[in-house]
Amino acid sequence: MEDEGNMMGTKSNSISDNPLRTKADLQDALRQIVDPLQPYYSEGRARLSLGVTGAGYDPKIAEFEGFSRVLWGMVPLLAGGGDNELWKICLLGIRNGTDPEHAEYWGNVNDYDQRLVEMAVFGFALALIPDRIWEPLSERERSNLYNWLNQINSHPCHDCNWLFFHVLVNMGFRTMGLPYDDEQLNRNLTRIDEFYLAEGWYSDGIGAHSDYYVPFGFHYYGLLYSQLMKDEDPERAVRFKQRATEFAESFIQWFAADGSTIPYGRSLTYRFSHSAFWSAMVFAEVDTIPLGVMKGLILRNLRWWFQKPIFNEAGVLTVGYTYPNLVMAENYNSPGSPYWALKSFLPLALADDHPFWHTEELPLPKLNSLSVQLPPHLVICRNEVSDHITAFNSGHLSSNEHIHTSAKYEKFAYSNAFGFSVPRAEWGLGQGAFDSMLALSEGDNLFRVRRKNEESRIEDNVLYSKWKPWHDVEIQTWIVAGLPWHIRIHQVNTQRTLDAAEGGFALGSDLDLQVVNDENTGITASCSQGSSRIVSILGYDTTDLIYANANTNVLHTLTVIPSLKVSLEPGTHWIISAIYGEPGERVGESSLLEDPCEILNVQFEGDEIHLTTARGKVIVIVK
Repeated sequence: MEDEGNMMGTKSNSISDNPLRTKADLQDALRQIVDPLQPYYSEGRARLSLGVTGAGYDPKIAEFEGFSRVLWGMVPLLAGGGDNELWKICLLGIRNGTDPEHAEYWGNVNDYDQRLVEMAVFGFALALIPDRIWEPLSERERSNLYNWLNQINSHPCHDCNWLFFHVLVNMGFRTMGLPYDDEQLNRNLTRIDEFYLAEGWYSDGIGAHSDYYVPFGFHYYGLLYSQLMKDEDPERAVRFKQRATEFAESFIQWFAADGSTIPYGRSLTYRFSHSAFWSAMVFAEVDTIPLGVMKGLILRNLRWWFQKPIFNEAGVLTVGYTYPNLVMAENYNSPGSPYWALKSFLPLALADDHPFWHTEELPLPKLNSLSVQLPPHLVICRNEVSDHITAFNSGHLSSNEHIHTSAKYEKFAYSNAFGFSVPRAEWGLGQGAFDSMLALSEGDNLFRVRRKNEESRIEDNVLYSKWKPWHDVEIQTWIVAGLPWHIRIHQVNTQRTLDAAEGGFALGSDLDLQVVNDENTGITASCSQGSSRIVSILGYDTTDLIYANANTNVLHTLTVIPSLKVSLEPGTHWIISAIYGEPGERVGESSLLEDPCEILNVQFEGDEIHLTTARGKVIVIVK
């Protein structure tokens, strides 16, 4: 148990120096994030203008988005007995933003409006801190707030995690004893149940992807509901907690010992929201994972992020991942969007004497080196020695229209150490940055990759997909998952002449970069950040080190991608490679050339491929 002095913490000037060990430290971290925002509020305090880059909605709506997202941190702070001068600004902004006669009125909303998204936190606030958001208002101001929020019950949201926004607003109304739309609330909760898959996983809509919207969306909102509505709706409260318990067993595999997570999918600019699920588990008193373990998951993730250059010179969160980067951003990322990351500060709602603040922060428990996660189509492998975790991906049967869908959902592997890359432009391998992908071109230097699949399945550590980059080109892909090596097998049946390039892991390059080329059978890039290697087992005839365009990788501003190439005439071809990735200190050249994954023999026997390696025999069933 921590002593009283330790509970008080020590105020630090820089968030990167904040030890994040006590409640006072976490309160201080929130202050360090939100205090720099004060000069950017509008005159009426109802808008927060943090930049001039655009999103897919009106700039005034984007400024309201920035205003509302700060509340995800402020509401828990106030609920747990903390305070901040910024709340006076927020409360004035709420008064003016909901006043139809004020110049900064947030306006009448439309169907599928971004403002519907941002209403959710107000419902949460009404349920958790009515004394701070409702009681200070006059009767007219209360009426304005209710009427403005109640617009959500007259407008549909997208058929995905957005349905929870109706739920949270009506939850707030119900908690306050205000008129609410019970039919809408129950209809949406019933529809959300239809998105549930298995093992704690949802899809973000029927047939949609499973990504970080499951932990920081579906489960986060479900756990808020389960805690705040446990008496009014006990059956659903129990169900949400049971699903979150199942999910926790899978999701913990996405975290490394250093606090980093696997970058995968869209909305990565919400950054440390990746740990928000654990914050919601603590808030909802779900303790199937030991409290000290969840505390460690939250705090190590925050510490990891606060060592990255994610704030600008004025202390404002930027759009990007580990550095400011609009190349990888979504169409719906405005300058204020990243503040959804404040969801992870939910533990601030806990009382000072809550066990969370006094329990010892624990490291990750012993986890399996391989975790098959069928609902999201992934196999997670981890190397505890190097703290490297990678999600191998069989791909999806459908796609969406979000930015860089192929790069965010269809690469063969996603790594906490090597990240993944998105295209900068359409011309060539450097602009395309095709790490962990098979890229194909008709000779015009314009490449296609896997976007969606005709078939997709996982059996143990072997992932299979069938995909068509053109209507007359069919590719069957098998991935034998593992670390530090994995194997990729492609059968390419083409009626076109194609140039093919297979990319290994993208290595963050520096002045110390060294390259080893093994006479066109394999190529290695190595530097202080680690080593990336790719070896031809069958079918490839040349190697190349691709210097990807700057800012294509989510983790590193400059990367190189060891790659294999081959030209394919019309017909059926087998191309097989072994890929190595290991972060940390440079791996010695001799150990890289003596591949533990070295293929000693390849045999095709009926419906099976037999690969005899230095580690034994790998049999891949081909059907």
